[in-house]
Amino acid sequence: MPIRVHNTLTGRKEEFVPLRGQEVGMYTCGPTVYDYIHIGNARCLVAHDVIRRYLEYRGYKVTYVQNFTDIDDKMINRAHKLGWTVAQVAEKYINEYFADADALGIKRADVHPRATEHIEDMRRLVENLIKKGHAYEVGGDVYYDITTFKEYGKLSHQKLDELAAGSRVAVEDKKRNPMDFVLWKKQKPGEPAWDSPWGKGRPGWHLECSAMSMRYLGETFDIHAGGADLIFPHHENEIAQSEAATGKPFARYWIHNAYLNIEGEKMSKSLGNFLLVHDLRQKYDPEVIRFFLISAHYRSPLNFTEEGLSSAQSALQRLRNTVDNLEYHRQHSEREWMSDREKEYLPRLRQAREEFIQAMDDDFNTADALAALFDLNREVNTHLSGGISRELATRILDTYHELGEVLGILVQDRVEQQAGSEMTEELIKLLLEVREDARRAKDWPTADKIRDRLGELGVTVEDTPQGSRWKLS
Repeated sequence: MPIRVHNTLTGRKEEFVPLRGQEVGMYTCGPTVYDYIHIGNARCLVAHDVIRRYLEYRGYKVTYVQNFTDIDDKMINRAHKLGWTVAQVAEKYINEYFADADALGIKRADVHPRATEHIEDMRRLVENLIKKGHAYEVGGDVYYDITTFKEYGKLSHQKLDELAAGSRVAVEDKKRNPMDFVLWKKQKPGEPAWDSPWGKGRPGWHLECSAMSMRYLGETFDIHAGGADLIFPHHENEIAQSEAATGKPFARYWIHNAYLNIEGEKMSKSLGNFLLVHDLRQKYDPEVIRFFLISAHYRSPLNFTEEGLSSAQSALQRLRNTVDNLEYHRQHSEREWMSDREKEYLPRLRQAREEFIQAMDDDFNTADALAALFDLNREVNTHLSGGISRELATRILDTYHELGEVLGILVQDRVEQQAGSEMTEELIKLLLEVREDARRAKDWPTADKIRDRLGELGVTVEDTPQGSRWKLS
């Protein structure tokens, strides 16, 4: 059975046929790294991580790219507020992103490009669009003229006049049309900037994903993923600028996850329900959070509640208990090999795997995939009550680990790694406190020794007016 994917571009499920045989190019819009990621970000990233894992499980070689936006208005404002450089803000929150993502079991991308590392790619793209008549420069700013791209609105399934309804250009606005979007922003005082044919400035937000995805995946690639909030205008603008520049289709399958609400309301800082993963994982097992996020189909709205998280914890624990019991039988059962009666159970394992695959083939339906796993779980517990051989316990365990790996759950090593990571972080902080005491006492040899020893262990210490900061080299 082929994998079927709901393609936002066409509005229907389609058979997934990669551009290059068994090779898949997949791009996911990553976070703007001015703060910790929130639970809405996590839903998007976990959903796309599962899709990547399943494609790899089905034998595809996936090249997965997820960017970091490390220059934009939010980055600049946060840097001014903290008294840091924009680069320092980016470094801090990229490290924090990896701490959160690793805890949630999100596999690292093959490439994590940063916008500031691809300025030249973006400059060339803007020059190309100007040359082809799709963009224009006004006083150091460069805008994309959406009227030059006749298919504008095809991703959001809206016509240009519908999108422009209600929009108007202020007297001082330099844009030709209300919906034109910025490709290059002229530098303002105190902002980071790069040289360009239009003067010093920085790229617009929409530009970076086009430049970086095409850099690593080619002018046309298979899957572009993101949250539903990015369909318009971000992804719509990506299509317009990319296809205008190359004359080729941009991404072939567009995958968008639905919104996540908090206790029935949209997440908002003003409502006080803005939940950061950094805070949540101090209170909850990160694997429970991940389990909750995959408990609904990625295109279905999901409501984050304390009760929902508690139910997820109980459900995951049922699976963990079974795995623990299987592990006990694998090590301590009095019988080594399967009996003829036990061999009759092997087709049920194959059936569970087939039901799991059938669910995931249907647009990566994790809710039904989990249902298949829990159906198996009930039957396994019945068998365990009567005792089983080591061989059968091993075969069943292999099935749990195989399917759990696809969903990113039942991975005990990650729990141990996370505990070790948190302990390491606390030890580093403790050493820096000792070093700070030494600095205040003007005990420079001790302070230098701690810094140098941490450096040998791969921890770079940076002294700033706000205190010492560290990062992994």
